[in-house]
Amino acid sequence: MNRHVRDRALLDCAYEFQCLLRLPGCEGGAGEPAHSNQPRHGKGGGLKAHDCFHVPACRSCHREFDQGKTMTRDEKRELWERAFWEYLPMLWQRELLKVTA
Repeated sequence: MNRHVRDRALLDCAYEFQCLLRLPGCEGGAGEPAHSNQPRHGKGGGLKAHDCFHVPACRSCHREFDQGKTMTRDEKRELWERAFWEYLPMLWQRELLKVTA
């Protein structure tokens, strides 16, 4: 992926789901899009990852994920990966992601 993919409609999907990061102090409720912080997903040099690499997160969890100091980089990666692989099937089940011909 050389070009950064931006898609507001895709990001808006995050608001339809509960927080999937579920860190201590999680506010629950509707999430907001929390992008991956991994270079392989397009993150780097002041750029967010591609919009397809996001998970729903409450503000508290999102803030801790992005700026918190309680987790290592590897722990953050594992947390985000777990949430992403939980989130992806949810998008398909609600038909928010579809294959079109």
